[in-house]
Amino acid sequence: MLSAVEVVTTVVVGVMVGVEFSVLFVINPILKALPGDAGQLGHAHGGRMLGAVMPFWYIGSVVLSAVWAVTGWHHHGTGLVVAAAGLLILSVVMSILLLVPINNRNKTWTPENRPEDWKEQLDRWLAYHYVRFAVIIAAFTLLVAALA
Repeated sequence: MLSAVEVVTTVVVGVMVGVEFSVLFVINPILKALPGDAGQLGHAHGGRMLGAVMPFWYIGSVVLSAVWAVTGWHHHGTGLVVAAAGLLILSVVMSILLLVPINNRNKTWTPENRPEDWKEQLDRWLAYHYVRFAVIIAAFTLLVAALA
């Protein structure tokens, strides 16, 4: 059972890191380069789409890490798994306190109703996202190290 939990947790967190990498380094540059209102509309659509999936993914990653830590309590690397779970909890807290409020506003914006400071709000979201991305990379690295 422990091996299955290790593999599933590592894959789930690894794919989450890959998606967030794509958001930062592929999707956001594409959206920023689009002409007119297309970029802002794309951000709003992405916020609706990923905003519906990510809560389950982030919380699921925490749960899987906790299951791994509990089932492997007396095995090598458990401290790394506990630290990774702590970082994943931090990523959830950061999401709830910093990113989700901006995303919830952004996903309702249209060119007709967006606020004057919409670009600044998206830039703030992006800055928070960079920090959260670093946190989940660190968590993923700890999970991979726990396997070694």
